[in-house]
Amino acid sequence: MSLRQYLDNKVAPHFHEGGKLEKYYVFYEMFDTMLYSPSSVTNTAAHVRDGIDLKRVMMTVWFAAMPALLFGLFNTGYQANMQITEFGYQPIEGWRTAIVAALTGFDHGNVFANLLHGAVYYIPIMIVVYVGGFIWEGLFAWKRGHEVNEGFFVTGILFTLILPPAIPLWQVFLGISFGVVIGKEVFGGTGKNFLNPALVGRAFLYFAYPAQMSGDAVWTAVDNFSGATALSLAAAGQIDYSVGLTEIAYTSGNVDLSWMSTALGGIQGSIGETSTLAIAIGAAILLLTRIASWRIMLSVIVGTVLMSSIFNAIGSEGNPMFAMPWYWHLTIGGLAFGLVYMATDPVSASMTNTGKWVFGIIIGVMTVMIRVVNPAFPEGIMLAILFANLCSPLIDHFVMQANIKRRMRRSGGVA
Repeated sequence: MSLRQYLDNKVAPHFHEGGKLEKYYVFYEMFDTMLYSPSSVTNTAAHVRDGIDLKRVMMTVWFAAMPALLFGLFNTGYQANMQITEFGYQPIEGWRTAIVAALTGFDHGNVFANLLHGAVYYIPIMIVVYVGGFIWEGLFAWKRGHEVNEGFFVTGILFTLILPPAIPLWQVFLGISFGVVIGKEVFGGTGKNFLNPALVGRAFLYFAYPAQMSGDAVWTAVDNFSGATALSLAAAGQIDYSVGLTEIAYTSGNVDLSWMSTALGGIQGSIGETSTLAIAIGAAILLLTRIASWRIMLSVIVGTVLMSSIFNAIGSEGNPMFAMPWYWHLTIGGLAFGLVYMATDPVSASMTNTGKWVFGIIIGVMTVMIRVVNPAFPEGIMLAILFANLCSPLIDHFVMQANIKRRMRRSGGVA
């Protein structure tokens, strides 16, 4: 008997109307439709059908996040193993260290050892995020009497990728709880939220626990390791932008930084944000499947280039960030990840084509402004996207009003 037949014949009847587990149907439906397409479809010729439903869209986005995830696992392990084997740092004590030591050791030249070390930090984060998120999703769906919203499938994976690998798991639970409940469910669930839930959870953690989440120090899974992030180095004026893209722009002890290393991802940072190349592969998947808006992605880049070029032209003797070129902005911090996976969220972004251009340019401009002008906050993409989310309904309103007025002029005053 196939799994599909087993679910239909043995499991589903207990959860359908009249079954002893009827009141828990939303939880069964959540699991069933993660595995298979819904069996309920339109039957009349008056409807236009498509071969993809909302869950399949979410799974495509999830698949597009895999390059960033896989590289994040490798890089998390590589950075930790390198500090241990090359520079004598000690691994963080606990069951994670015991697993890595028993199975592979800490050889940073061993791909599997790096992947395993990254996985023992990432998998617990992912489990806490999905268990915590689905608990809240299920409770709200159960209380409201509707099916579990599919949106969390993507929110969960994106939230895990914007976290540091060594974050305490209780903070992970608090962050995803805040993002799901306050960022989405209080407004009615998927499709009704006007803010990106993953970024709401990340913002909560940043302001609630700034010592761990501020980005003033790199996150590496070893004891007593300290070092500034690439953005912090740039703010301190320690990066030489005049060198070639493959040449070392900063070196200090056990850190060598070049533009190419930031583009490929060989630096410390949040799990999924370090490799611009891996993120670009995900962007290609989203664009080829037409799930993400190319207008938003391109306009964020346009806004970044525009604002950074203006700061480059103005210059500043006291603020080194004025000198950072746009291509460095694109590869350090979370800008690339944000413009591909967060800014393109179809629920919280602008809906009109013209509005998408305005929406993206606002994000690019604000990201650079926050990074350059606000020394207390080296990263800017998170706040820029949340601000643009707040503005997106207003942007679309003005775009639609302008379209109405233009059509009225063409028709001689008749709408």
